[in-house]
Amino acid sequence: MLNFWTACGHQHLTRNARGWMCPTPDYWRLWLQRPELALVPESCKAEKRLHAALTETPNMQVTPADYKHFKDDDVRENYKLFLRFRDEVEAAGSLESAYMAWQQSGNIQLPPLFIDLVVQAIVCNVLADVQDAWVWRTAELLFRRQRITIEGGRVLSGDSDTLDSLKSTGGLGEMGRLLMEGGATLKAVDVKVLHPDNAERYFAQREGLGRYAFLLDMTHELQNELPHGLILSMVNARSGLKALSVVLARWVQHFLSVAVSIEPVQKVDDPAWRWHVGLDVTATALLNDLYQGVELDNKRQQQLISLFKLRFDNPQDMRADVQGKPVYLGLAMNEQGLLKLKPQNLLLNLPLSQQV
Repeated sequence: MLNFWTACGHQHLTRNARGWMCPTPDYWRLWLQRPELALVPESCKAEKRLHAALTETPNMQVTPADYKHFKDDDVRENYKLFLRFRDEVEAAGSLESAYMAWQQSGNIQLPPLFIDLVVQAIVCNVLADVQDAWVWRTAELLFRRQRITIEGGRVLSGDSDTLDSLKSTGGLGEMGRLLMEGGATLKAVDVKVLHPDNAERYFAQREGLGRYAFLLDMTHELQNELPHGLILSMVNARSGLKALSVVLARWVQHFLSVAVSIEPVQKVDDPAWRWHVGLDVTATALLNDLYQGVELDNKRQQQLISLFKLRFDNPQDMRADVQGKPVYLGLAMNEQGLLKLKPQNLLLNLPLSQQV
């Protein structure tokens, strides 16, 4: 397993017989070091006492009386959420089991950050044998919100939080923010599109601002204008859409033990269209309208980043009424150009047979 994304704690997890990730005491100790739980000079005695006890014995039983006298209400709430998270993961036995339980309940009472960190750790497990930078960069879509821009006919995906931070600080953190607020003009930070020339540098990045500072080209086809007005269309060999197909197929296999193949497509021209899954909120609405024959205006059409065709390797894994039929997937950005992929949609909404 590649040694980055260490902030999610994947290096402190072990695999069970099914290959799913189980927490260790060091995994919970890493959570205690996060900004939401780490001690600060203002921490009260009760907080210091509980923090020290949990660091020594991360799985110890904790009652409300242990954090009742915290002076900071926000810190008290953070501990309550962490302890609920810890207990639910321990009860489930693995991150994957807990994740599925949360999604199937439809009533997740944990902060999105907790879920995203769990997904990130699971992705490390799913891609443990992969050495392709495009696959790893694309996997960030499963737990990091993206900002989509169109430049020169290319669809570029960048980490939303990172781009926002670079814009407001010039890449210089709080000092940069203060300088910009004071009217200083800072040199623009160069954000690179992932390319064979910088793929090794992507892997070399550790935690911090540079970790998610690579743009991903998600263009399906490239067009070259030839003499005499001819236009040559070529499939983009390094498209993030291809890499996303790999990630999503592995995601399904890992959780559902079902083999599928996924490929990006430009349109759905299928009179026997029977099943679809939106990979985000916007795509779900768009696919529902397309399926019902609603004509999309130009603005909504431009929100659609890509369509995909998913096929089950074994049709017997599908519901009998749709066996052998493709499942169409959609990926879209909202009106603000943001994309938040929901990987749980593939786990909950595929037409699986009862035997799976």
